[in-house]
Amino acid sequence: MKKLMLIGVGQMGRPYVAAAGRLGVSVHAVEAASRADQVTGTASVAQARGELDEHWMEGACLALQDGPFDGVIAFNEPQVIAAAMIQDRFGLPGPSLHAATASRNKALQRALFTAAGITQPAYTVTDSLAEEMAWAAERWPVIVKPLSSAGSDGVELVTDAESFRAVAQARAGERVIVEEAIDGPEYSWEALVRDGEVWFANVTAKETTGPPQFVEVGHRTGVHLPESSARQVADTGARVLRALGMRTGLVHMEFRLSAAGPVPIEVAVRTPGDYLMDLLGATYGIDWYEMVVRMAVGMPLPQPPVGPFRHAASIFTISEPGVVQDIRGLDAVRSHPSVLQAGVEVEPGDTVLAVRSSGHRTGEVVLAAPSSPELESAITFVQQTLVVTTISPHSTQTDTAVNDVEP
Repeated sequence: MKKLMLIGVGQMGRPYVAAAGRLGVSVHAVEAASRADQVTGTASVAQARGELDEHWMEGACLALQDGPFDGVIAFNEPQVIAAAMIQDRFGLPGPSLHAATASRNKALQRALFTAAGITQPAYTVTDSLAEEMAWAAERWPVIVKPLSSAGSDGVELVTDAESFRAVAQARAGERVIVEEAIDGPEYSWEALVRDGEVWFANVTAKETTGPPQFVEVGHRTGVHLPESSARQVADTGARVLRALGMRTGLVHMEFRLSAAGPVPIEVAVRTPGDYLMDLLGATYGIDWYEMVVRMAVGMPLPQPPVGPFRHAASIFTISEPGVVQDIRGLDAVRSHPSVLQAGVEVEPGDTVLAVRSSGHRTGEVVLAAPSSPELESAITFVQQTLVVTTISPHSTQTDTAVNDVEP
């Protein structure tokens, strides 16, 4: 029986355990100590003392006592380096230590893309943001973001000198990357890669809250771009893979489709969030979790799908800041034939903060339908039906529907 080390499980990583079980692969998990007792269906669980990269590496080293292993999968960003180090040490399939290191640092990605001649925003890296005023002033608007984060955490659009000074003061001493803002709709490119070659890829359209944080509130998989744009995206993806030194695994590249073509924003070599793996499975009729397990332990892959076969989306509740008074329509939404799953992360009495990252969203709905019109009709139903009512500190009641934001 093949043995797989899964670093990070939580709720969203459980489909990896299920997929491995179907394939007859034994899973040995590494999980944070605070969640270790929630892991089920695995042969063993090694505990990481915390959530830092170094904690996950320590947990993974403890898990090696149950080895040897045929493969290792990192679920999320903080686990990527630990997985890559073990893959590198024991000659196991993986993205490469080079690609994993770049995945954890947006500035390293920019350096690699520069050397590869890939079109990207002008940028600078600094641990003294105030000193970059002159650089930014020549390029308004600019984006300020941390070197290593996810879910739009710490991302800010800055449009003028006054705002820049305020951000510089608030983030004094923090090492950040500052980038020229790029116009154009936002997409992501998900690819299953084996031995440096793309086995299958997808384009996902995004909706966000817009400036200043650009928090993601909607995704639609299986998007058909115009032929010329589709070729450009595929070419950009291939060049990014070469720049990363990508070998085997899952790649998630975010980009904007500017007038000049695709412009990479950032790239990761781990499981994308926001239920994208579930959407991809619904869209193409293959289990993407299973494909990642197969590649990780060296099992053969089936023929790539010829779809998309269905249209799928995930949308998220954005609620006004305040205290939750009421939640309406969740049962009706769950009963809709196109809804695969739906949930709300708050309950009456909870305090909702202003949305500055994906962690501040209050609910989610995953949908799939046979056609694009049916999907859009279902999304409209959800947006009109699922309502979270909040009261602000000034006692003004606000009804907030799902995804009630500007795209």
